[in-house]
Amino acid sequence: MTPETRKLTNVIILGCSFMFVFTAFQTCGNIEQTVIKSINSTQFHGSGYTSLAIIYTVFSASNLLTPSIVALLGSQLSMFISGLVYSAYVAVFIQPYTWSFYLASVVIGIAAAVLWTAQGNCLTINSDENTIGRNSGIFWALLQFSLLFGNLYIYFAWKGEKHISDYNRRTVYTALTVISLVGSVFFILIRKPISEVQSTENNVPDDEHEPLIRSLLTMLTLFCIICRTQEQPSQAVAAFKSAINIFLTKEILLLSVCIAYTGLELTFFSGVYGTCLGATNYFGDEAKSLIGLSGIFVGVGEIIGGATFGLLNKFLSKYLGIGRNPVVLLGLFCHILAYYLIFLNVPNDAPVVSDVGTNEAAYLIPSKFIAIACSFLLGLGDSCFNTQLLSLVGFMYAKESAPAFAVFKFVQSISAAIAFGYSNYLMLQWQLLILCLTAFCGTISFILVEWNAKSSFTSRGYDRI
Repeated sequence: MTPETRKLTNVIILGCSFMFVFTAFQTCGNIEQTVIKSINSTQFHGSGYTSLAIIYTVFSASNLLTPSIVALLGSQLSMFISGLVYSAYVAVFIQPYTWSFYLASVVIGIAAAVLWTAQGNCLTINSDENTIGRNSGIFWALLQFSLLFGNLYIYFAWKGEKHISDYNRRTVYTALTVISLVGSVFFILIRKPISEVQSTENNVPDDEHEPLIRSLLTMLTLFCIICRTQEQPSQAVAAFKSAINIFLTKEILLLSVCIAYTGLELTFFSGVYGTCLGATNYFGDEAKSLIGLSGIFVGVGEIIGGATFGLLNKFLSKYLGIGRNPVVLLGLFCHILAYYLIFLNVPNDAPVVSDVGTNEAAYLIPSKFIAIACSFLLGLGDSCFNTQLLSLVGFMYAKESAPAFAVFKFVQSISAAIAFGYSNYLMLQWQLLILCLTAFCGTISFILVEWNAKSSFTSRGYDRI
């Protein structure tokens, strides 16, 4: 196997692993508030929005420390352990208790920070300047298939359901837990790039991967952690310092506006919009199943965007002269159009009503076609922003990928936590206004950083404030 083939294989395995883990987690998040409304009147009292706000708050607080964790454990072991935590969070809903629900929300926040930092590191070390755009697109497209499978099941299983029964809940979450565990196991199939293996063989032997493969069945992961902690303490300290330094660069501070927007819109399409559709009584018996159908079309938009602007990135740039900025502008157009149509189509109190739903009229007669079209636009626009952000950050900080992606997720998760916090209280029109304003500001910030990157990053240098 050639070095380039192995790297591409690693990227595909990485994308498939995330696809399985997030088939479980994103489906869980999409239906979470609706499911909780169905069980809140019994022994369980909690809020899906509050849980997600906790997750992203802890996520943001953990991000600046995760480069040290990844340096100690390696990206592969970090992702494997984090995947197991994701599985545990989903499993909580099989028999939910308030204390276990919120405790799992805290723990998965830490695991998410480790997972995404390790993902950014793994993606970057398996890419170079010529393949980072392609590999980002491959990863993003595979990841977004996670929005199809779980939501497809929800659409058919919940069609005609007005209330989610305990049996339906347990069936769904048991299946999602198994799917997440499969994705976690897939992480051990990722192999070290050949160039790194050869470099290691010429110097000091590195036992990162072979002991890891054996450890899956022999439970020696704790031993691996101890060994790596003893061998690499300086790497952990250096990774933390690097994350702080990168966070204080002019480029990242400016780009943070765009990154923060992706956190806000992530909250909206992954948690709020589906809940709004499920609470709109005008859709009748199909309201709950529309949550799943909406998730499917968000996924379709994500996959098309990832494939077009990731896999065809080199072609678009070389032959059509389309760089990152036009793609982000397309994302802005898709999202502004979607927000306007949602404003007209969905009742204003839909995000905050109880399980009985809302009978309030929108500006238009609520249309299922418009609702699903907006889901597609939300997914397509999100892929435009995220594929280009992944490509730009990977390009600017190729040699400091783990701390750079930790900062990326730090900013994104703070904004997501804030958004999930206000989603409990703000009417739809105010949430859409916040999204529109930050979308414009974020697009401007991205364009400025992209222009600066083209002119001054040929030597991979950057000026600190």
